[in-house]
Amino acid sequence: MKLLHVDTSPKSERSNSRALGRYFVETLALGTASLTIDHLDLVTDPAPAMTEAFTIASYTPAAERTVEMKRALVASDALCVRMLDADALVFAMPMYNWSMPAAFKAFIDAVVRAGITYVATADGRYVGALGTKKILFLTTRGGDLRPGSPLAGMDALTPALRAAFEFMGAVDPRFVDAQPVQFAQPDDRAAALDRARIELDQIAEEWTGQPILAAA
Repeated sequence: MKLLHVDTSPKSERSNSRALGRYFVETLALGTASLTIDHLDLVTDPAPAMTEAFTIASYTPAAERTVEMKRALVASDALCVRMLDADALVFAMPMYNWSMPAAFKAFIDAVVRAGITYVATADGRYVGALGTKKILFLTTRGGDLRPGSPLAGMDALTPALRAAFEFMGAVDPRFVDAQPVQFAQPDDRAAALDRARIELDQIAEEWTGQPILAAA
């Protein structure tokens, strides 16, 4: 299995999303002898910003692109290749102001590409290229946005991620949300991280098809 593991938190050792992402990858490795990991850190290696040149080039048929247009698409093309080459995708991120970090929004803008990650058909449908891939979104939230909580209706992150990736063909993307974390009491924070690790263990077993002794 080839795994693309994407981190987006600007924190390093203090990042809960990075720690949980490492935990999942280590757990997955216990049951996948052939696991190879392509790690992308969008903080140190950010996706390209949207520009007029990029927009024009991306909607120009490939055969008609100038050298300058091709140059404007180089970084985006490379990100699309990394994503399409992987068998499984793990995206770890904190929730910022009810949605995704700007670094991950830039990544989405770079990889939602006509003719590459999706195709528009003659009958008006859109067919995505991610249908065979296992996909996990691992998010950390400062507050508690679980059903029944006062903030439950303010989760703009899950529907935005689901919309973008299902448009690209994702089938049954998985979500593990550690919450509440940042604005929680120590016991509640520890319980949230424990719940997330239990869910990650279960997904690792599903992906590998065998029981896994959780990573230490």
